[in-house]
Amino acid sequence: MSESELADVAGASPAIAPSSPDIPLAPSVLAGAAEGWTGLPALVARRSGMPASRLPARIRLTGLDRDPLAVTAHLEAEDDHGPLLSIRWRLALSPEGVMTIGLDATAPHDLPPELRIDLHRLAAAVGIPRRASELLDFSGLWAGERRPWRGAVRDGVHLREQRHGRPGHDAPFLTVAGTPGFGFRSGEVWALHHAWSGDSSTGVESLPTGHRRLIAAELLDPGEISLAAGETYTAPETVLVHSLAGLDGLSDRLHPYVRRISPPTSRPVVLNTWEAVYFEQSLDSVAPLVDAAGDLGVERFVLDDGWFAGRRDDRRALGDWTVDSERWPDGLHPLAERVTARGMDLGLWVEPEMVSPESRLAAEHPEWMLATPDATVPPTWRFQHTLDLAQPEAAAHLLAALSALLEEYPIRFLKWDHNRDHMAGASAAHTRALYALLDALRERFPEVSIESCASGGGRIDLGIVTRVHRFWTSDTNDALERQRIQRYTGILLPPELLGGHVGAPRAHITGRTHDLSFRLATALFGHAGIEWDVTRASDDDRAALRQWVEQVKALRPLLHGGRTVRTDEPDDSRLVHGVVAHDGAEALIALVTLGASPVAVPPPLRFPGLDPERRYRVEPIELDGPPRAVQDAPPRGSPPAASRRAVGPSPSSGCPCRCSRRSRRSCCTPVPSTSRSGPNPARTARPRSRPRR
Repeated sequence: MSESELADVAGASPAIAPSSPDIPLAPSVLAGAAEGWTGLPALVARRSGMPASRLPARIRLTGLDRDPLAVTAHLEAEDDHGPLLSIRWRLALSPEGVMTIGLDATAPHDLPPELRIDLHRLAAAVGIPRRASELLDFSGLWAGERRPWRGAVRDGVHLREQRHGRPGHDAPFLTVAGTPGFGFRSGEVWALHHAWSGDSSTGVESLPTGHRRLIAAELLDPGEISLAAGETYTAPETVLVHSLAGLDGLSDRLHPYVRRISPPTSRPVVLNTWEAVYFEQSLDSVAPLVDAAGDLGVERFVLDDGWFAGRRDDRRALGDWTVDSERWPDGLHPLAERVTARGMDLGLWVEPEMVSPESRLAAEHPEWMLATPDATVPPTWRFQHTLDLAQPEAAAHLLAALSALLEEYPIRFLKWDHNRDHMAGASAAHTRALYALLDALRERFPEVSIESCASGGGRIDLGIVTRVHRFWTSDTNDALERQRIQRYTGILLPPELLGGHVGAPRAHITGRTHDLSFRLATALFGHAGIEWDVTRASDDDRAALRQWVEQVKALRPLLHGGRTVRTDEPDDSRLVHGVVAHDGAEALIALVTLGASPVAVPPPLRFPGLDPERRYRVEPIELDGPPRAVQDAPPRGSPPAASRRAVGPSPSSGCPCRCSRRSRRSCCTPVPSTSRSGPNPARTARPRSRPRR
């Protein structure tokens, strides 16, 4: 369209409805009552110490800056008492097709010293069409994150407020509105993500006037943001994505965007000690695990909770970040030497934002603990309180303590945990102080990678993603639970940012038992690792682990750089997901059976994301043996290894297979689905599940 045609479109106005304001209702980017808007106001602010304005805040445009991929609007808000705020609203389009909205608000420079501007809401809102009539967002709980919820978009406001001081296990994560029946591979969808690690408010608003919007804002307590003359509040960014190809189309834009904005790092195979030794730490107990990890080809050894002074359980010592001299009389030096001698780098668990009431730090600085002097309000959570990072002295203490550890030992990875909700004031200040601490630490130690862990997946967002290198997706290592958690977390984040570990045969949280193959296939599609006392594993299991580690290393370029694909299956008994190279030359596809098939012969497997103009060779990749099937005879034309050797029932299993391009023929050739464990994708997995005891 020409400039004049665009101007004509921009200048068009809707009809005036009966029984409505006598002006066309076309909500602005900061819609409010002054323009006849009866929905949720984007701006809520007032002067402290003065009567409330009789009339709503008026907002006028004072300037507009445009470049090919961004537009910035300069706005002035005023009320009955005069100028209220100067607001800058910026919409930017990334090369990947991701839109971001940024907002900041500045108090008048001539505001009298005795007055302040209290800001309660500064929201980003974007209109979506009425055909976006179906809603998807998420909830969850500890060890059960990212549970999808779907329903019709109804009139009113569907608003999700997160008051955890972190996004939380029940975070909406993504707010997706789309055409009815949208799925992973089909439908038109609009998605919103609030790029913020603190309290937030997100949702969708639909009015009988025909207007429908996606909304996001930082959730602020009254008086939490109070601006003096010339002070500026910068709101967290809001991320927006549109797709004509369903949820996978969102990932096609979001994954390259996240890969660009997250700090670069290597992705070594990890062994974490938590479910192997818990708090029973010493060189004698950990050294055999180091040797076993080295024998398996592991590249990073992470010492989890229990290494610091007085930490015998989860009830004490958080905040005392010095090595326990009883358990580690020579410090961590002997461990570090053993780890590096086996060709691995060393990682360490920390929880810097927390403090135990029973700790040296709490005794010396009770004023740094976000709690009453008797530590009863708010109640303890996992027997700990939040350290008030908004106090500069507390943040400086943490930076010094962590720096001392990183300077003394060859630590190349920090597992940064966060095991309680905030439940106190100043969440906004705490989150910004956390960001500043992470930025300062990374500036001092750019070679150190950091994982964001918050009781598992309680803090996974695009605000902290620019400061960390990996996320701990969930505290559960139960492969059956992990399949769905990873599936939906992976809409937003590429697989290499999501940590996934092979746990013990019997999952420590759920008590379910799965075959090794299923556990291996589940951990393969992410930043892979092991969390299991492998010194107790059988020789056969260790051989399978060793082979799996080699396969992880060989497949990393594809897994950590390709396009994530998923299918929409006719029932919940199986999942299909994978990664396809950007040039379409190869793919790694997994068929995962989560339960008994509702039909005797499951439908054939269709490989998503392949080039329909090419023919592919399909190679089953076995992980600890072939997949299991229940059949009297294999389907005609199926690979012998996939059919004749697959025996026995498998209520939950997974098999991967690798597809590689052979020629530019008419179509790709799928492997027929033969059984309850399905066909063969990239690396094969085949667990069995038992009910919890």
